[in-house]
Amino acid sequence: MNNSFSHRQTPIEKAILIGVSTPDAPYEKMEEYLEELAFLVETAGGLPIKKVIQNLQFPDPKTYLGSGKLNDVKEYIEENKIDIAVFDDELSPSQIRNIEAVLKCKILDRTNLILDIFSKRAKTAHAKTQVELAQYNYLLPRLTRMWTHLEKQRGGIGMRGPGEKEIETDRRIIRDRIALLKKKLKDIDRQKLTQRSNREQFIRVALVGYTNVGKSTIMNLLSKSDVFAENKLFATLDTTVRKVVFKNLPFLLSDTVGFIRKLPHDLVESFKSTLDELRESDLLLHVVDISHPDFEEQIAIVNQTLEDIKVHDKPIILIFNKIDNYQWIEKEADDLTPKEKCNITLDELKQTWMAKSAYKTLFISAKTKENIEELKETLYEDIKELHVKIYPYNNFLY
Repeated sequence: MNNSFSHRQTPIEKAILIGVSTPDAPYEKMEEYLEELAFLVETAGGLPIKKVIQNLQFPDPKTYLGSGKLNDVKEYIEENKIDIAVFDDELSPSQIRNIEAVLKCKILDRTNLILDIFSKRAKTAHAKTQVELAQYNYLLPRLTRMWTHLEKQRGGIGMRGPGEKEIETDRRIIRDRIALLKKKLKDIDRQKLTQRSNREQFIRVALVGYTNVGKSTIMNLLSKSDVFAENKLFATLDTTVRKVVFKNLPFLLSDTVGFIRKLPHDLVESFKSTLDELRESDLLLHVVDISHPDFEEQIAIVNQTLEDIKVHDKPIILIFNKIDNYQWIEKEADDLTPKEKCNITLDELKQTWMAKSAYKTLFISAKTKENIEELKETLYEDIKELHVKIYPYNNFLY
């Protein structure tokens, strides 16, 4: 006889999404940012109900929103039985306390939401350790607030992982746990370094890009493997490395965690060994979702992240994926309005990017396998060239 408790699921939590439009992030841009935040909430298992944007010079240092707008949000939460208020920026501990005192519901900021998704996605001991360390670093300055918060809210989005079991302990124990996790990661890093050192004589190629652009699908196509691929943010956390052979040329291909706007600093720090896979690669395949309306901004975010971790000077092939999803609006013959991204054909976009990009640029569909052979041929030629340069005494392959 089945135990009904074992099949009981946590109710889906309803969320209101909140952002501030500033001179640096105009209203239209903030609408796009909240669309991404909604996708994050859905990935975490929540249900976005409403988006709220306030125009301010900068977020209020005490309550993020102005007092009038915050009271409007409070009324909406009460009338519609909203479970979570999710903010698009990282909130300070005092902001969280002040907002919670008004809204009387669970408060999540963007960082906490991303950490929750990472915690849910982590499968291996390595990834779980990395995420747990990032969670504790986030929780430590918010410890006092989390105590009272946990008395009212148990489980659900943002409460996964160490929060439920460890947070009632004092700061000293939390710091001890952080020290232990750091030591554990150092040991793992040493093991990973040994593994990487055993891969000598192979050119290393790494897939990079914004989250959910199709890196894992491309990995599966090129390596004929079955890396987990899903239309959700951060489907891949652990770096997967596969040996691939094109013609007579073997090389190592790795799939790495996707980047995102405002990727929490603690996650970047804890995923150092994962990012080392990028640092030690010989060639980067920067994958872009050409069907995304903000793909140019996503390219800029990835490029900035690569620069931050000091791998931007490596050879790069820019791969525009999902050309099967690209849509454009045809202009009328007498329409004199300037061309915008939405009414530029795919052929025009190809010519534009192939002309202005500093890298080799390819346009493919991993889903329909369009232009995959061109990608393989380009990869083969670049890897062969790198092999001759890096391993001049081991060129019997050619």
